[in-house]
Amino acid sequence: MEKISVKGSVFVDESGRERIFNGVNLVFKGAYDEKTGETDYFAVNWDEDMIRSLSEMGINLVRLGLVWRAIEPQPGKYNEEYLDMMEHYFDLCGKYGIYVYLDMHQDCYHGMPDWATVTDSYKRRKPKLIWAEGYFIDKAVHRAFDNFWANTPVCGKGLQDYFADMWKHVAKRFRKKKNLFGFDILNEPFPGTDGGKVFKKIISSGVKTILSDKVDKPKAIKNIIKGDTATEALAVIDDREIFRSITSGGDLLIKNFDVDKYYPFLQKVASAIREVTKNGIIIMEASYWSNISIPCSTPRLRYPDGTAEENLAFAPHGYDLTVDTPMTNTASNKRVDTIFDEHKKTQEKLGIPLIVGEWGGMVPGCEEYPHLEYLLEKFDHSYWSQTYWCYWKEMKDEKIMKIISRPLPFAVPGTINKYEFNRKNQTFKLKFTVENSTRKKVEIYSPKAPVEIISKGKSTYEHFNDSDAVMIYVGACKGENIIEIKI
Repeated sequence: MEKISVKGSVFVDESGRERIFNGVNLVFKGAYDEKTGETDYFAVNWDEDMIRSLSEMGINLVRLGLVWRAIEPQPGKYNEEYLDMMEHYFDLCGKYGIYVYLDMHQDCYHGMPDWATVTDSYKRRKPKLIWAEGYFIDKAVHRAFDNFWANTPVCGKGLQDYFADMWKHVAKRFRKKKNLFGFDILNEPFPGTDGGKVFKKIISSGVKTILSDKVDKPKAIKNIIKGDTATEALAVIDDREIFRSITSGGDLLIKNFDVDKYYPFLQKVASAIREVTKNGIIIMEASYWSNISIPCSTPRLRYPDGTAEENLAFAPHGYDLTVDTPMTNTASNKRVDTIFDEHKKTQEKLGIPLIVGEWGGMVPGCEEYPHLEYLLEKFDHSYWSQTYWCYWKEMKDEKIMKIISRPLPFAVPGTINKYEFNRKNQTFKLKFTVENSTRKKVEIYSPKAPVEIISKGKSTYEHFNDSDAVMIYVGACKGENIIEIKI
């Protein structure tokens, strides 16, 4: 497998071909036993057949979740057995041509070690409606993050210093893997107490917006007073301007967090990783609140000596407000447009590739497939790679995988100008430009063998194992190239 790196705003391989990645999250947060209060981080039910089937469905990238609590159960003591297990899955992915980026996962500070959870005597609240309540109103969660961003010492050493050293240990273990894509430093960084203030400001700006001239007040108030379904109430903010007006209440607090707390943290951890390896892309996320359209103000990563991190990518997340609720079938294209258009602005400002680290989040049996198709088309239009949240073993036959498993250019010599898959007529089209003659071929995944291929260059294809899926190889000619594939 060729080493993947960054060139401008695209991913490239060692041959100089632009690369597009179609992926999923493999994240196991542990199996919690309420009787014992213990979490089993080894109860993973993944296997080789599952990894092989992923490659056959056109998955060429996995976001593999690690948990700090499992890696470092005691200060300075690493659980090599846990890392052995994760290395096993990392290598299985490599066996089937799948790249991997490591994600240090947490949600509401869960996943961080108990010894690194400093709450200043506040006790955690148990969520009553959705898992994310801790971010909104739980002072224990807020204080835990406050102490993390303050690098509060535990046993004479700062929390962030432990975290950076842990990442250095992990990076050293995985640095020579041929299928290493990169290091996703921290999942959905949350600002702590200021993050709770953001929630209150959003509620306040929401009330002001609904009562402003921007909203059809009689209709909005009528829906709310009547106690109509929450779906009808949400329809009030099914408007890009209105939605952004509401989320803008938290803009300043998030800007301050991005610049004053998150950026120095990225510098610290990335520096630790680069002490042991130059391999792997450093992946920076946006804050939790930026994933609902609040602008990300984190600067492009430079180290304390002023040198820029050349191998850097931006991996924001984005979900509609209905995710994780019974209203998931009513997800709004307009609201996610607002979210991802803001992410695109950040990408353009930073000048680096964007990979959508998490999106979707649909539960089994949901019917909101057009929404998911819409998002994939949006990503393809921007040449974005993506890793869908989340994959589990039984998901192979779910309709969502038939949506994700679509014709896609994996490797393209030259510059990609456009690619798209028309689901209605089952036709894929790729336009790209090659400046100099090359022997390197275009590689296009397809879940089915092609009925017809129209191209300047000679084309062939081969099947994945015994599956219907194929990899199509097409010669690239100097100048403009157009490839059309009917499946």
